[in-house]
Amino acid sequence: MNYYLSSYKFGSKVAELKAMIPPNNKLGHINNSRDWVGRDPERAQRHQLDEIAALNNFGFDSEALDLKDYFGKKEALREKINSLGALWVSGGNTFVLRQAMKLSGFDELVPEMQQREDFLYGGYSAGVCILSKSLKSIDRVDDPDNFPYTGINKAIYEGLNVIEYAIISHYDSPHPESAMVEQEIRRCIDNKWLFIALRDGEVIITTDQEIKAT
Repeated sequence: MNYYLSSYKFGSKVAELKAMIPPNNKLGHINNSRDWVGRDPERAQRHQLDEIAALNNFGFDSEALDLKDYFGKKEALREKINSLGALWVSGGNTFVLRQAMKLSGFDELVPEMQQREDFLYGGYSAGVCILSKSLKSIDRVDDPDNFPYTGINKAIYEGLNVIEYAIISHYDSPHPESAMVEQEIRRCIDNKWLFIALRDGEVIITTDQEIKAT
C-alpha cells in the first residue's frame, strides 16, 4: 500500500498525489472522524462534498464511504474496499474515527490492504494519526471520551499499528489546535515517546516497505 499523509487538507504535494493515482482510480472518502457528539451534520456533509469535489478534480473517481453503513458488516466492507483503488480519510476526532473503524471491522481489513501494491491510503490529521500504534499522544487535542455510536463507551487507545511512532499534525501552524499540539509534543519528549511532528502543508509520502525498513 502507498501512503500520502498530510498534516492538513491536501498539503503542498498535490502534484505528487496526482501522480500516485492508481490504475483503479475509484476512491472512498471516509468522513467518520466528524461524527462526534455535538457536530453540525450539515457542515460535516459540506466538508465531505468539498473534499470529494477536489479529489475528483485531481483525477480520482470519488464517493462517500460511510463506515456506519458497515457496522457489523465486515464482509460487505471488505467487498467494497476491494472494489476501490484508494481511500481518503479526513480529519476530525481520531478517537471517534477509531470507534467507527472498530465497529465496521475496518481495522481488521488493514493488513489485507497492505498487501495491495496498487492501493493508495491518503488522508490528514485524524486520518494520519490513526495509523500510529498508540493514540496516547493525542488525547489532549482530541477528546477520547466522545462516544457517538451505540456499542462503545470506552476510549480505544490502540491505533491501526501501521506505524510504530506517533504522527502529530498541526505543529507550529496557523491552526486552532496548534497551541495544544505544542503541549502534546512536550509530553512526548518528557515521556520519551517516539513521534514525528508535521506542520500544516507538510506531507509524508511512503510505502509499507519503507515503513517496515525504518
